[in-house]
Amino acid sequence: MTAAEPTPAPADLAATAPVAQPVVRAAELRDVPAVVALVESAYRGDSSRAGWTTEADLLEGQRTDEAAVTELLTRPDSVVLLVERDGAPIACCHVERRGGAAYFGMFSVSPAIQGGGLGRLLLARAEEWARTAWGATAMEMTVIEQRAELIAWYERRGFARTGEFEPFPYGDLRFGVPLRTDLRFAKLAKSLV
Repeated sequence: MTAAEPTPAPADLAATAPVAQPVVRAAELRDVPAVVALVESAYRGDSSRAGWTTEADLLEGQRTDEAAVTELLTRPDSVVLLVERDGAPIACCHVERRGGAAYFGMFSVSPAIQGGGLGRLLLARAEEWARTAWGATAMEMTVIEQRAELIAWYERRGFARTGEFEPFPYGDLRFGVPLRTDLRFAKLAKSLV
């Protein structure tokens, strides 16, 4: 090899493909099964324990189902944002217009990739959607009060507790089977102005 010839790349570096950037888009009806699977994997059962957002110690059963996600997709002033990488769903959230505010919920990141900044990206995109599509001046959400680490994550992103609470829907199996009798939702809000 002469000085003019390029040095060949090591085999391990040459075989490494760049990681595709995530794509955020509005989910469609064809995405319903993938959204349900993603949400279930992030919140319920043993697969959810691979991430830090699991509710498996608080609730059993389903987190959502195809009928509920279909309803969110067909409701006016409602969108499910879906994040894909190489065509595979890796995160999602629901954003809904409620007067001058927007509600944020069903926030799910695949447990295998939690902690890498994807959640921050999706939350920012949801806030941007609410501001630009609906002129929302605030984002609101409810979080199970016992999820202190999750509430702290939202607080680091500008949300604050409002001091308001909502009861957990005990007896409604669409939301899961509670493993505790003291569950309730804390309301959080953030200005988008």
